[in-house]
Amino acid sequence: MKFSTSRAVIAALLSSAAMLPAAALAQTAPAATEDAASDNDIIVTAQKREENIQNVPLSILALGEKKLDQLNITNFQNFTALLPSVSFQSSQPGVTTVYVRGVASGGDGNHSASLPSVGFYLDEQPITTIGGTPDVHIYDVSRIESLSGPQGTLYGASSEAGTIRIITNKPDHSGFYGRVDSTVNTVSKGGVGGLIEGMINAPLNDIMALRVTGFYQHDAGYIDNVPGTRRFLPTPGGITVNNAAFVKKDYNDSDIYGGRAALKIDLDENWTVTPTVLYQEQRNHGTYATDQSVGDLQVQHFYPENRRDRFVQAALTIQGKLGNWDLTYAGAYFDRKDRQVSDYTDYAEAYDSLYSSVGGIAGYFYFQNAAGQNIDSRQLIIGTDHFTKMSHEFRVASPQDERFRVVAGGFLQRQTNQIHQDYQVPGLAPNLSVNGLPGTLWLTEQYRVDRDYAMFGEASFDITPRLTATAGGRAYIYDNSLIGFFGFGRDPNGPPYNAAGSSRTGVAGCYTTTGQVLRDNPTGTLLPAEVAGSPCTNLATFASGALKPRNTQGQGVTYRFNLSWKPIDDVLLYGTVSRGFRPGGINRRATVAPYAADFLTNYELGWKTTLLGGALRFNGAIYQQEWSAFQFSFLGQNSFTEIHNGPDARIRGVEIDTNYNSSGLSVTAAASYTDARIKRNLCAADDPTFACTGGGNFIAAPAGTRLPITPELKLSASGRYTVPVGSAKVYGQALVTYQSSAASDIRTAVTQAGTGNTVNPAALQGRLAAFAAANFSFGATLSDYTIEFFVQNAFDTRGELSRFQECGSCSQRPYVVVTTPRTIGIRLGGKF
Repeated sequence: MKFSTSRAVIAALLSSAAMLPAAALAQTAPAATEDAASDNDIIVTAQKREENIQNVPLSILALGEKKLDQLNITNFQNFTALLPSVSFQSSQPGVTTVYVRGVASGGDGNHSASLPSVGFYLDEQPITTIGGTPDVHIYDVSRIESLSGPQGTLYGASSEAGTIRIITNKPDHSGFYGRVDSTVNTVSKGGVGGLIEGMINAPLNDIMALRVTGFYQHDAGYIDNVPGTRRFLPTPGGITVNNAAFVKKDYNDSDIYGGRAALKIDLDENWTVTPTVLYQEQRNHGTYATDQSVGDLQVQHFYPENRRDRFVQAALTIQGKLGNWDLTYAGAYFDRKDRQVSDYTDYAEAYDSLYSSVGGIAGYFYFQNAAGQNIDSRQLIIGTDHFTKMSHEFRVASPQDERFRVVAGGFLQRQTNQIHQDYQVPGLAPNLSVNGLPGTLWLTEQYRVDRDYAMFGEASFDITPRLTATAGGRAYIYDNSLIGFFGFGRDPNGPPYNAAGSSRTGVAGCYTTTGQVLRDNPTGTLLPAEVAGSPCTNLATFASGALKPRNTQGQGVTYRFNLSWKPIDDVLLYGTVSRGFRPGGINRRATVAPYAADFLTNYELGWKTTLLGGALRFNGAIYQQEWSAFQFSFLGQNSFTEIHNGPDARIRGVEIDTNYNSSGLSVTAAASYTDARIKRNLCAADDPTFACTGGGNFIAAPAGTRLPITPELKLSASGRYTVPVGSAKVYGQALVTYQSSAASDIRTAVTQAGTGNTVNPAALQGRLAAFAAANFSFGATLSDYTIEFFVQNAFDTRGELSRFQECGSCSQRPYVVVTTPRTIGIRLGGKF
């Protein structure tokens, strides 16, 4: 759908949504019903206490259980469309990096890149991992809370820009009950999908209750892997390959299944113990991005592609009272394993072109078999990550009804990642491969550990019954380390030392028993590998005859100051100054220096109003954020991710949300405007003056360049009208979302590998185009049963969610992750 059509559709829908409250006010029916009013009466725990959302002096948007069910929200992409301050990068489900309020430099999400800037919580436990936000299936969820701005006081290091919390329903003793829901759908230009999910709540005895959920989902594919060929130099005489063995329609289907169980144990009237366990597994096939140079929803890939993502969380929450103070312990262990096989043919295609003047890859490199014959230089990547996260938090809270209130506690967290990346060239000679791994051109085998320790506290004082001051701080220590191997092999009888002809990267840089690296001590004895599966170690610190992980540490304090005022009962005004941070870390290329922590300072004025007897809610905030020395990730030499500290950035914005409920009518809208720009030049090489001069340095992005990924304008609006028909309730519903265009890369200039030419990555990769999308549904509820017919992405919009390329020099084929095409289906549900 063209942008002009999208704009017309959204204008019409928003106009209709805007007129609905006025039309409702003219009706003579009673004011808000109890069922409708519940949308405006959400209880949240954003400040580690239970509070009505309208009394929380923070920019927070909450999606309650009823709204989640009504809008058929099942995954991350569904609910973030309703959160205007949230944007993200994604290559496929489960490989997603989240941003809030424009705090994005692009290029994040690598398994050994920066820690996230947005915290992601499941109940009390952080579950964010370096390699992407887990795509937790949304079912039997009480609410989703999205907190904008630094949450560094109560939530810590990975909540620099904001926090997203999924709060599940807990077991209760009210009785045995449950529900079952199912969906069947068909995707335009794709296949057939479906979902079945269910929940049971069961009291076991007077003090124990169990709640169990489970689901299985099949998402239909809609991207086709179509026939294609690739020809490699020289011409004639080069190698030609085709993808006939992998041609497939609806290439990118997924299967997702899992469940969650929680046991609530009431030890007495004051103390409750709640152990929970979550298991989820997702199996993706194919690719979720399209190559627009090939065709609509099409790619040409030449090796198998799949991903398996499995995670388990075991958590324990203990809540109780000591006198009239509340005590909470929240501990969890999160274990996530993923394995991905990816086609890397674009790399061979790009480098064959880059070195065309010397005969391409065949003329410049040494891709040969054991007999010395040139072979197909295409690669596939087999990558695995094993993430673990252990966290513990203990906190106390004074009585909530006192004039002076305190929340304070301690937190510790240890995260690890076992990184394995095997770049394979089938048939590559053993002496040209990584030592001991025939056919492996490049290997990454590393172990990363990130540790966080903190003490935090926040106090509020009611200066008057309507004026409250809050001050909080968090003292933190971080300690991050990395050790292992990266690079090519080394043939002791070379040159050539490996297929790339490299004499420096890989085994050549491994440590010998003298502390020298092998290239400086060719006859030396290599120290044993510190990470299993690698030939030796080239990323470490040598001391006293032994190898230790490279390490970076830091400590400091973040803060929040807030003043809130209620001039009348239903109006809250507030001002906030808050600061968040993200820890520094180690670059996995040993020759690149560690990167330092970055900091975000937020200045915010906001309002919350509840009008018309509770039927209308209108909230908003205006803010300015200063992002200091932001961490910037990009694909550097050998398409290897590097992280550097860039210049400062300034982010200004406005966000609003409104909700109206009356007489069967519910209207919700939310919008954000974000203006995010760098304040000084982004240099190709580190330069504290930001002049970007000397030593081949140059301006990669000039001062004033907008930060990438986040659209300037994003909004959503939904309307639902329910009428009684006999003993049933019949409803119609519409949801529309819109976002403006955004850059996919911050850099406007880089030096192209192998040529020395300067190119524009932002232009070559392309902008994320503006788009609007609309969902419609019509259904009925009779007693405990529901039937619904729906259409999602009704106008079959190709909404661009992310753009990326497979390697640092693969600009010949940028890929676009698009919204799922038009999907039509039926939902059936029942409660018992």
